[in-house]
Amino acid sequence: MEFNQKTAEQALEQASQSNPGRWVEHSRYVAMACQNIAARCKDLSADWAYLLGLLHDIGRYAGVSQEKHLIDGYRYCMERGWEKAAQICISHAFMIKDIETSIGQFDVSREDYLFMKQFLETAVYDDYDRLVQLCDALALPTGFCLLEKRFVDVTLRYGMHPATVRRWRKILELKEYFTEQAGCPIYELLPGVVENSFR
Repeated sequence: MEFNQKTAEQALEQASQSNPGRWVEHSRYVAMACQNIAARCKDLSADWAYLLGLLHDIGRYAGVSQEKHLIDGYRYCMERGWEKAAQICISHAFMIKDIETSIGQFDVSREDYLFMKQFLETAVYDDYDRLVQLCDALALPTGFCLLEKRFVDVTLRYGMHPATVRRWRKILELKEYFTEQAGCPIYELLPGVVENSFR
């Protein structure tokens, strides 16, 4: 199946009907953040970044879950031949390439856990993986936000994990990296970020 804006938007719409929730608007804001930042980076496609951001959580179509949505999204995209989107369905949750740094519960089979573990060990990240990892932390369902607000939002829901601070540090490194790539502070590219962060 062709991977373009129409098919990606249709996929998200169908998924939202299957499992309505705040994750859908979050996904849209992640996509817009990816698009806006990629547009300022010479080696990235804003359109491609938008599609990858839009579908990073598509595995939630299968229902309410924790880390199961990663493998569900991977399979969903692979069935359609969307290989990069499939990788990002897993990689967006692992800015540190170590399955032990997951902050969620592995509500998956032993086989799926081992598959994801090996997948992470062999996956090669590029700037699209990194961009979605960053933008996932820049978007609430209500709009763009400061990273620190999203850090607190996630930690209140999932609790503290031994890798939490390491994950924060990695995201802050990605913020600096894309600030350099874009040639401006990334928050300047996220309309309403101040208002949404302090509402």
